Amino acid sequence: MNSPGPLSQKLFATAKELIPGGVNSPVRAFRNVGGEPFFVRSAKGSRIQDVDGKTYIDYIGSWGPNILGHAPAVVTNTIHEVAKSGVSFGIPNPFEVEMARTITEWVPSVQKVRMTSSGTEATMSAIRVARGFTKRDYIIKFDGCYHGHSDSLLVAAGSGALTHGEPDSAGVPKAFAEKTIVLPYNNPAALEKVFAEQGEQIAAIIVESYPANAGFVLPKPGYLDLLSSITKKYGALLIFDEVMTGFRLGKAGVQGLENLTPDLSCFGKVIGGGLPVGAFGGRAEVMDMLAPVGPVYQAGTLSGNPLAMAAGLAQLKELSKASGFPRLEELGAYFEKGLHRVFTERGIPYRLNRVGSMFCLFFTDREIVNVDDVMKQDLELFKKFFWGCLEKGIYIAPSPYETGFLSLAHTEADLDDTLTVFEEVLKGI
Repeated sequence: MNSPGPLSQKLFATAKELIPGGVNSPVRAFRNVGGEPFFVRSAKGSRIQDVDGKTYIDYIGSWGPNILGHAPAVVTNTIHEVAKSGVSFGIPNPFEVEMARTITEWVPSVQKVRMTSSGTEATMSAIRVARGFTKRDYIIKFDGCYHGHSDSLLVAAGSGALTHGEPDSAGVPKAFAEKTIVLPYNNPAALEKVFAEQGEQIAAIIVESYPANAGFVLPKPGYLDLLSSITKKYGALLIFDEVMTGFRLGKAGVQGLENLTPDLSCFGKVIGGGLPVGAFGGRAEVMDMLAPVGPVYQAGTLSGNPLAMAAGLAQLKELSKASGFPRLEELGAYFEKGLHRVFTERGIPYRLNRVGSMFCLFFTDREIVNVDDVMKQDLELFKKFFWGCLEKGIYIAPSPYETGFLSLAHTEADLDDTLTVFEEVLKGI
């Protein structure tokens, strides 16, 4: 049950000899569900097909970028046409200017923006700018929030809620982690205490505006407002990591939904149309700390890559049509209603967090407010559910700590088929 088809098994065996763990990103290894991954041959719309010919309805969408679905013609045609003129220049190109204009027009808090090639580069660079602007060293992040794999951010909470962080990965010097303070998410008292004790030393708070790398966790009412007010009070900067939520939950992401104005924002995923991309931006006076006009160095050979910029612009233009975001909310609400019906009828404890086209199902009846709550769900039940769904052609995240995504390519018929599978799987576990 936990094995893919023979061609996928053969590929994975070869991959493990050539690539650490057989994968180029850890979650793809299926370690959280036990078993081996399948390999994809092709994808179109809401579906993917593996190398053994099996088709799945996909709720990952390349972990968020494919908001129009897989291989939408508007994106693939754009890539094809732009590639005829060259795939990389290392010289300024018109597409990066148009992308910068689009981001600044869609996101009011961003006056200037710089492109990168990944979300990790975007968050790493935003923190460097914040430290350079404030002339302070310490940053605050929250347990369960993932901001890429740069050294300062691969940090776990220390022995107490207010201790400085400890390296969360081999190869990260302890001295790097000591400049990062890790706090529990959705805990105002912990935040207020650390600012009262060290506020003048803190350069910035970085937060996944809606944490989506420990399941999908939503802020308590007023919590994001507190982050905004406390950073202003102490002269620190507020960095919204909207790599996942930006341009997916609305033109201005979470900050638009919550009517907040962070000092810096980080983006990725959707703005690349499925190609490698990242961006960070914010107030002009902060962004002007960057070289060549300021003292903070940041660079990238492929930053502003013409293929990624053109593909992203094509996707954003299609998405901005009148039916884009309302349609995603319509699909999300339809799916949510069906999920509630299925799980209620089966009497299985669950929680569902959803905003627009992002969702996460938790096998627990406890309220989900931070990563500790996520980890206390029934993980064994999730594994059985995952493999049961996969066997019947439904691909959800191979980890209970990841968010699911809908796309404009999904239909009510896709969702109905998925809910039918969910019912069948739940009957057998």
